[in-house]
Amino acid sequence: MKVVTGVVGNDIHVVANRLIDISLQSRGYEVFNLGVNTYLEEFIDAVIETDAKVLLISSLNGEAEGWCRDLMILKDKYDLKDVVFVIGGNLSVGEGDESLIVPKFKEYGFDLVFHQIDLMEGLNILDNHVQGYLL
Repeated sequence: MKVVTGVVGNDIHVVANRLIDISLQSRGYEVFNLGVNTYLEEFIDAVIETDAKVLLISSLNGEAEGWCRDLMILKDKYDLKDVVFVIGGNLSVGEGDESLIVPKFKEYGFDLVFHQIDLMEGLNILDNHVQGYLL
């Protein structure tokens, strides 16, 4: 299954991005890694160009909210209802309340939202979520 991944906005956490890439590949995903400092529109373009079924955006500096607010608009514009949208990492600046953060990002259009959880735990949840696509 094809996955587009990268770090959103002005975030330069390249090591975490590389760990996500390696972990996805080890699970059998075909990964298109856009790297760091990636705009939301670039992610959408890559999903369309590669025909990816998963978009996994990461953020470690906590500024993802400002960069991802327009996801629902772009999903509707390009009719991306068959793509699983995932965001994970540190999704707020400072101490964020998960019970507030997760619903906010779901309202933006993300199917899976992982705020400060272990990478492997998040990927296990992703695997379970997309299992139906692999049949």
